[in-house]
Amino acid sequence: MTLLDVIALLDATIRTSTPLVLAALAGLFAERAGLVDIGLEGKMLAAAFASAAMAAGTGSAWAGLGMGVVVSVVLALLHGYASITHRGNQVVSGLAINILASGLTVTLGIAWYQRGGQTPPLEGDARFQQIALPFADTLRDVPVIGPIWSELISGHQVLVYAAFLAVPLVSWIVYRTRFGLRLRAVGENPAAVDTAGISVTALRYQALILTGILCGLAGTYLSVAQNASFGRDMTAGKGYLALAALIFAKWKPWPVMLTCLLFGLLDALEARLQGTVIPGFGEVPVQLIQALPYILTVVLLAGFIGRATAPKASGVPYVKER
Repeated sequence: MTLLDVIALLDATIRTSTPLVLAALAGLFAERAGLVDIGLEGKMLAAAFASAAMAAGTGSAWAGLGMGVVVSVVLALLHGYASITHRGNQVVSGLAINILASGLTVTLGIAWYQRGGQTPPLEGDARFQQIALPFADTLRDVPVIGPIWSELISGHQVLVYAAFLAVPLVSWIVYRTRFGLRLRAVGENPAAVDTAGISVTALRYQALILTGILCGLAGTYLSVAQNASFGRDMTAGKGYLALAALIFAKWKPWPVMLTCLLFGLLDALEARLQGTVIPGFGEVPVQLIQALPYILTVVLLAGFIGRATAPKASGVPYVKER
């Protein structure tokens, strides 16, 4: 494998891991606040459809991004209304959002566009374009450094850069700000936070708004950046993979990014492994290659994660003492 092959593989890894990074960081805010949110998948899917529909209608990728974030935040607040205000089961609420998004996006897609649930193709300004960083063309022919800068680092859409810049930002918010301190406290001991005169309900809703924003970015990336339209169930379990990455990384931003990159690498390997022949076995089945990220998820969570202790108040509705 040549240097260019390695760079191409890493470039694909970055692109495929971007929605996982955004969704996992989204889940981090909810889980740190003591909320189980398996509805990451549904929020991503709804945002992907809403952003593609808006971008197709207005011809603006930024308008699509705004709509995707709004729809995702609305679903996040719906989850909060069910699980915080009415103290409902958080797993059931998240699952309901996934089912709602899966059915509603297809129904609206068929009703509006008659394309089997797909949206019209996005072209020009309706889709996020690749960004050429300074000196990308100048350094292209420089050995080693040139291909790394011009092919691996340069040439991604704005949401790719936003995803990886969000990692240090989220780390700073969670570990270096007053809001982050309160967020972690409400996930561990909400009664103590309440005793200090801080609203547990308000903090958890704020965490869910941040979750909705990041899921909106992840969903928009899928349909308006990585692809050029919305396709039926296009998230394909990425929300669940992001949740698995979050658990494997023990709810810490930097390990979350590395785990998502690992999942992205397996996803990027799919196209390159198809048709591979193993002596004595034959050609590797395509289905096995496509299942690699999910197989790795099961293996990691079953035997190699070690002890991963979730926030103590995770999944437990808070009832204010009288």
